[in-house]
This record gives sequence, structure tokens and C-alpha cells, in this order.
Amino acid sequence: MLYRLTESDKAMLNRRTALKQSALLAATPLATLENLAPLKGRIQHSVCRWCYGQMPLDSFCKQVKAIGLKAIDLVGEADWPTLKKHGLTCSMTNGAEISLTKGFNDPTYHDELVRRYEDLIPKAAAQGYKQVVCFSGNQNSLTDEEGIRNMVTGIKRLLPMAERAGITLVLEMLNSRVDHKRYQADTTEWGVAVCNRLGDHPHFKLLYDIYHMQIMEGDLIRTIQKHQKHISHYHTGGNPGRNEINQTQEIYYPAIMKALVAIGFKGYVAQEFIPKSKNPMASLREAIQICDV
Repeated sequence: MLYRLTESDKAMLNRRTALKQSALLAATPLATLENLAPLKGRIQHSVCRWCYGQMPLDSFCKQVKAIGLKAIDLVGEADWPTLKKHGLTCSMTNGAEISLTKGFNDPTYHDELVRRYEDLIPKAAAQGYKQVVCFSGNQNSLTDEEGIRNMVTGIKRLLPMAERAGITLVLEMLNSRVDHKRYQADTTEWGVAVCNRLGDHPHFKLLYDIYHMQIMEGDLIRTIQKHQKHISHYHTGGNPGRNEINQTQEIYYPAIMKALVAIGFKGYVAQEFIPKSKNPMASLREAIQICDV
């Protein structure tokens, strides 16, 4: 009897093939990894600088370019000249925030935050950068409604300047269960509520961190599809642990990347995992190949 593969069987075989390829990539010497196929161009890849902070930025830039990336995430003003030297852009700038715990949900910090962002926004725009990250801060004694209302009040003060400069302020959502206890913008719905109160302003968007949102709410692809107009940037990370995004963790990144391609997402996907391997750049190369669907 001829056995016909079901769609479920095919999916399982495809997944096994992908996992075997990931394992091979992890074991491949660095010199061989540098000869991997050119990137397909359907995903705009980036990488977060802080995950490779032990590596001098000049050397990191050279290796990032060798992989085929054109951007690095979360680079402050002091390091922009090094990116420019290597022909790289900053896909998400930082440096205007006070901290992750002291953000726009607390009016106590509004004047200081506005001063900081008004200083950074024109400088980022002068470099041709398009996005600046911002944070809600910790919830403390605030209700969700109070936090949303306060954040809207603070962000409204910056939107006219951001619009003139061509800069988008991007709110990062973080998990409050494992890594950032009491952080208020810990679900997609909270971030979307801020967007809605701002009239879905084109210069305010969300940073959807796949690792953080897997912990808080799961249902990743459906959420991405539902709220695609509010999301301008993505971060990766393996769960649990925020390490490599290969077969050692639970999120199947090829399917998520294919979903981004399907909705026509044109922004950046930045790798934000903390490498555990003895060769961090090999881990980065592996992650880019996994996501380059």
C-alpha cells in the first residue's frame, strides 16, 4: 500500500530538517560559516549591541558586515561614528531613557524625559536614523488606566518634534514575570491601548520582543497579524533563558519570520539573545540563517 504523507507529517519532516540544519550550523567552524549563502532579503536583519558587549565595537562591526547585516540595534550617540565608519546604520537608537524602571507612565519623570528626548531626536535624525526606543517604567502603585493615560500625556509632548524630524518613538514591551518585575508595558494590549489613545499616530509604534511576549501571552503569530499596524520593530531571543534561538528552546522562529514576510513587514528584526556558546559570532550567524526565510 502506498502511504501518502499528511500535511501534519510534512510539517513534522520540515521541522526536523530545519532542526538538523540548525545543529549543523552550530557545529560548523567559523571559517565555513562565513561562506554561507547570501541573505535572501525578505527579512531586514539587525543585532543588539549589548548582547556582544564583551567584543570591541570596531571588531563587532566588521564581523556583522561579514555576515551581511546592515544595521546594529540599541547603539548610543557616542558609538554612532564607529557605525558610520563601517557603513552601518542604527536600526533602533537608545540613550534618551532614564532607565527601564523610570519611564513615561510616571509624570514625575516627564520633564526630564522630554529634555532627554528633545536632545537626542534631532541628533538621531541628522544621522538618518528613524527610530528611538522608549519605555513605560515600572507600574508601582499605578493602575493600567493611570499608566496608559500618563504615558500618552508624556509622549504627546514629543510627537510634534518627532514628526518634524522623521523619527518614530517606539515603546518596548517587556515581560514582568521573569526579567523585569513590575514593568508596566508587559502585554501587547497595553501597548496598543497607548497607540489608540494617541490616535494611531504614525510616529509612535511598538517594539514587539518575541521572547518577552512568549513569556507573557504566547499566541505570537496571531498577535503579530492582529496588531501589525502598531508594530514597527521586532527582537528575538530563545525561551527559556534568552539564549540562542535554535533547537535548544521552544520558539519556532522560521514560522514567525514567514508570518512577517506574509504580512509585508519591512522593518527590522534584531537578534537580542545572549550567546551561550564559546563562539558568539557563530551563534549570531546561525540565528540569522534560521530567520532568513
